[in-house]
Amino acid sequence: MNLLERIEQNFTDSINTKQASLASLQNSIALAAQMMTHCLLEGGKIMACGNGGSAGDAQHFSSEMLNRFEMERPGLPTIALTTDTSTITSIANDYSYDEIFSRQIQALGQANDILLAISTSGNSANVVRAVEMAHNRSINVITLTGKDGGDIATRLHQNDIEIRVPSESTARIQEVHLLTIHCLCDLIDHQLIGQ
Repeated sequence: MNLLERIEQNFTDSINTKQASLASLQNSIALAAQMMTHCLLEGGKIMACGNGGSAGDAQHFSSEMLNRFEMERPGLPTIALTTDTSTITSIANDYSYDEIFSRQIQALGQANDILLAISTSGNSANVVRAVEMAHNRSINVITLTGKDGGDIATRLHQNDIEIRVPSESTARIQEVHLLTIHCLCDLIDHQLIGQ
């Protein structure tokens, strides 16, 4: 397979994964957007976490909410738990890397907040611990996962929402996660301020 064929294959695989995801994720994305909008209207905040590319997604979501997405509006309270290197490294050093998000949630989280937990495999130990701490603080959880949902899927409560991409490919899962984040931002803006 030459380079042009590989490019075409990557685009085709991405398109196919997104089309499969539309059918299976549409309702979950809508419910997540409604939950997030309600949280914000009630004075809560959204905390987001993940590792690697998922950390980038957490920060992308936070920046779209704090600044703006496509409509002019006031900033919306969102925190990417992946950005404070002094906090992350001190927790990792003093406790464990598995605790870098959960300790922040313990300190910052309130019962009317939401945790957006992002993990392509669903098995990231620090994201699993974040979900557990969110539950300890009576915080609802929305997850972006893939594959079989991993350990996170087994720990969700009835009021939590899992948005699981039907793919085994990390790259394809991340592509759908980004599209999902843009959908959430658009739906939140639409519910808050309309057209």
